[in-house]
Amino acid sequence: MAEHLEQGRTAESSALKYLESRGLRLVARNYRSKGGEIDLIMQQNDSLVFIEVRYRQSSRFGTAAESVTPSKQRKLLLTAGHYLQEKGSQAPCRFDVVGISGKNQTEIASVSLPRERFWDIRVPKIDSPTRQPLCP
Repeated sequence: MAEHLEQGRTAESSALKYLESRGLRLVARNYRSKGGEIDLIMQQNDSLVFIEVRYRQSSRFGTAAESVTPSKQRKLLLTAGHYLQEKGSQAPCRFDVVGISGKNQTEIASVSLPRERFWDIRVPKIDSPTRQPLCP
C-alpha cells in the first residue's frame, strides 16, 4: 500500500479511537456514494456526526478545518444526504473535522464545522427534484 494511503488509514483509526474515548459510537466507516466518501459516521446521543479526517505533518499550509474546501464540503453534503435518505433517517446531524498532525500523528484536534458554512447548501432528494435542507 502507498505510504500516503497507509498514513490516511492510520489517521482514521486514531481518530476513531479518539472519538470513541469521548463517547461517540461508530455507525459506518468509509461510507461511499456517487458523490464522494465520508471517513466516519458516528452517533453522539441522538445526533449523527459526519466526520472528515485530515492528516497534516505540519500546519505550515493551514489547519485541517481550513483544508476542507467548498468543493469538499459539497461532496460531504451530497454523500451525507445520500446516507440519510438511504437509511430513512431524519436524525439531527453535524459535520466535524478531526485533524491529526505531527510526523508521528501525535496531535489530535476535533473541530465542528460551523453550521453557517453549510447553511445555504441544499441537497436534492435522490428520487425527487425538490431541494431540502440536509440536517434538521
